[in-house]
Amino acid sequence: MAAVQWRSRGRNYEAELQRCRPEAALVDFGDYHPLKSIMVTDTKTRRGARKGSTSSSSSSSSSAPPDPLSSMLDGTDPLSMFAAASATETPAMAHSASAGDLGRKKWEKEKEEEVVGPDFEPWSLKRGEILARFTTTEKLSINLFMGSDRGKAPSPGSSAVSEKVRTRLEELDDLEEGSQRELLNLSQQDYANRIEELNQSLKEAWASDQKVKALKIVIQCSKLLSDTSVIQFYPSKFVLITDILDTFGRLVYDRIWTMCSDPRPLPDSFTVDDVNDTAKETCLNWFFKIASIRELLPRLYVEAAILKCNRFLNKCGIQETLPRLTAMIRGIGDPLVAAYTRAYLCRVGMEVAPHLKDSLNRNFFDLLGAFRQISSESVQKQLVLQRVEPLLTEMMERCKKLGNNALLLNSVMRAFRPEFVAARATDFIGMIKDCDEAGFPKHLLFGSLGRSVACADPPESERLTILNEAWKVVTKVRSPQDYVNCAEIWVEFTCRHFSKREVNTILADIIKHMTPDRAFEDAYPQLQSVIRKILTYFHDFSVLFSMERFLPFLDMFQKDSVRVEVCRSIMEVFIRHQVEPTRDPVILNAMLHICKTMHDSVNALTLEDEKRLLALLIIGFIRMVCFGRDFEQQLSFCVEARATFCNLESVMVQLIHTVNQLAMETNRVMRGSHSRKTAAFVRACAAYSFITIPSLSSIFSRLSLYLLSGQVALANQCLSQADAFLKAAVSLLPEVPRSISVEGKLRGSESFLLDFINNFLATLLVVPDHPEHGVLYLVRGLLNMIQDYTWEDNSDAKVRVYVSTLPLLAAMSQETYLYSIPKVDSNETLYGGDPKFLLEINKLSETLIGQVLDHLKALGRDEQSTRRQGALAFSLFGVLLAHGDLRNNKLSQLAVNLWNLSHKHGYCETRVSVRTLEFIKHQAQQADMSHLSDTVQRLALQSRT
Repeated sequence: MAAVQWRSRGRNYEAELQRCRPEAALVDFGDYHPLKSIMVTDTKTRRGARKGSTSSSSSSSSSAPPDPLSSMLDGTDPLSMFAAASATETPAMAHSASAGDLGRKKWEKEKEEEVVGPDFEPWSLKRGEILARFTTTEKLSINLFMGSDRGKAPSPGSSAVSEKVRTRLEELDDLEEGSQRELLNLSQQDYANRIEELNQSLKEAWASDQKVKALKIVIQCSKLLSDTSVIQFYPSKFVLITDILDTFGRLVYDRIWTMCSDPRPLPDSFTVDDVNDTAKETCLNWFFKIASIRELLPRLYVEAAILKCNRFLNKCGIQETLPRLTAMIRGIGDPLVAAYTRAYLCRVGMEVAPHLKDSLNRNFFDLLGAFRQISSESVQKQLVLQRVEPLLTEMMERCKKLGNNALLLNSVMRAFRPEFVAARATDFIGMIKDCDEAGFPKHLLFGSLGRSVACADPPESERLTILNEAWKVVTKVRSPQDYVNCAEIWVEFTCRHFSKREVNTILADIIKHMTPDRAFEDAYPQLQSVIRKILTYFHDFSVLFSMERFLPFLDMFQKDSVRVEVCRSIMEVFIRHQVEPTRDPVILNAMLHICKTMHDSVNALTLEDEKRLLALLIIGFIRMVCFGRDFEQQLSFCVEARATFCNLESVMVQLIHTVNQLAMETNRVMRGSHSRKTAAFVRACAAYSFITIPSLSSIFSRLSLYLLSGQVALANQCLSQADAFLKAAVSLLPEVPRSISVEGKLRGSESFLLDFINNFLATLLVVPDHPEHGVLYLVRGLLNMIQDYTWEDNSDAKVRVYVSTLPLLAAMSQETYLYSIPKVDSNETLYGGDPKFLLEINKLSETLIGQVLDHLKALGRDEQSTRRQGALAFSLFGVLLAHGDLRNNKLSQLAVNLWNLSHKHGYCETRVSVRTLEFIKHQAQQADMSHLSDTVQRLALQSRT
């Protein structure tokens, strides 16, 4: 390919724009309306048509046709059809095990709600609270009962049935008479893991049809509840073991239910008459097995676990069993074990027979009577030996009328709905005052009352009295831990119903109690809860930060991780609820302090995700700061923020964007005509960005911000600043690595670099040449950097940059540029079409084309590079077609050669080639483009070889 003489074709951008606009055409709508109904006709698939193909036709009609969806359904609703179909199915057809089980559980739940009411608190809500509350650091032990080898082969003379019964009874005896293996020094978590292993063993034994082994496991677990050596952990032990009992009860019940559902399913509200004899016999067999358990405690627990199975035997079975089990519990000597056994019976009873509340109430009254037993001397000595907290010891003091009045009052306030307690809060306060301080500390009673009034609103006229009476007691509590536990509860009531003055008073009192001896170090969870509750009710941060004691309260969080977590929670609420930008100095100073705390927590060990989260919160705050027309104050804030948040790169990037936006807002206010003062201000903004960008570690962040800041400087007529930004970007190009980390993975940087260079070239069209640096000095500088850059092996990136530069040079040679910046004289004005300037452009263009052609020749020598050669040749052909003057014979011949080269090996996409030819033919119809007619005749499509 011989060297060519480049010449750009003249462009009339406005005329080209007009030609590209669609032609206006009058449309006769007639009766047509886009919302009018459309008649749809369904046509059957024609015989012999390709598989999967269909034919349909549609026509609009001025008449009101039927709804196409309804017409396709022949007036029938598909949901109604399914409902009708299911109604005609027989029960056997409709039944499945899972569906029947779900329906049964739903029916039982609805039945339960009808009896106990929607306000009944289910066990599932209390379970987690108990596990979280009753913990211990003491070592625990667990006795695993190992069976003996008494299971012998049956004697030949005995019958099979009697021997089977005897064997099973001996297996149960094995459990009680076998050896024991005691695991000592278990932590709380180890103990829970052991219990979970037993639970899994139960399920596996049941699944493998080892029913007696499953019963052994349940008996073994029930015996563990007789151990009260660690009283603090006993409630959690109760929860873990009763989970196993519940599992066993469900397995037994579901098995008998399944036996009743063959061949027809058992209805939800079944009666004894619906149960077949086989199921009854199996159910009775289970109760006989349980009755043979020798020890009272496991026998009680296991029978309570399958209490629901009485429904299969007797209509009044559950009603008759509850009083019997209640009476049997009286035989348990340990008052704690007896109390929890009654609690389990109450819970199971409410689940399986909520309509029998009267029987369960008798069990509850037995529980109240146990308070006298708890107050006995032997129990008190046991509590002292186990070193239970003094508070618990005080609870056990003998008191009048069924134990401790304060204890009962506390139980009432915790058990009843908050609405009930809050409505009678004043009455409860009077009752609390009459309680004996030695029996149950009053601050605990006020804590229980505080939980209720925080959830439900007491009468408005009584709220201040309630707060004053409660706080008189709370503030006198000497123990910092007891104090903060109670104060944390009442903070929510105060925030809910009072102003910042009352909240500030409570914060001051908390600081007063928790500061001596650094007591706050042991109360971080409660203090964090105080902050959360305040943030829940105070979303106006001008009010929040005007509290004198709020920031001193934050100073109590001395532990770094806790302090950062608190600051994060404040920032999250601020970003979520601060709708309008702010310039309030109180808010800004406080939020800067909080953000600085988060920023200063970042170190070399901080995870990237943590950095990203903290940066997002700080950026959210920066975006909410606005000083209105006081642009200088806004810039001062950014200067201060830059010094404060220098370790978080994304925050620095945001500050640069904020300053650039500030410069453009100044330009908008001045309508592009800067005064001396505003001109100096936008130059100061440019200086801010120019100083800040080099501190960034990401090279592509620096490149993009240099370019963006240069564009902002140009828009504000700061030519020297724009020139500095663009030169800095060009000088940075050699430092771009060949691979960069993107979301933790190494990726080649070439695609990112090409995107940046294309954006950079588009900007250079409006950048005027510097009078001291010669013609097109920025373009030449960029090309020199591209020439010297170390590209990837077997890469065409460098020549693609050369191809991308040709449209820029062609645009620079036009009399009127495609776009310009107001009040900035581009090269079109500076040179005014000077022939020397155009000659420089043409020479540079010819040089670039020569470089591309040399690269195409090099690719032609390697058979494996023919696809790359074809793609690059077609790309250069497109540039010549769009920007070159093809009236020049050499340039026209070069275009034809490039077309042929791109199609030589058949890699060019035929569809693209066809569309290109159609475009050329369309262009040839223009008066000034008729020379393309000859060119298009020489462009032929070649089939793929």
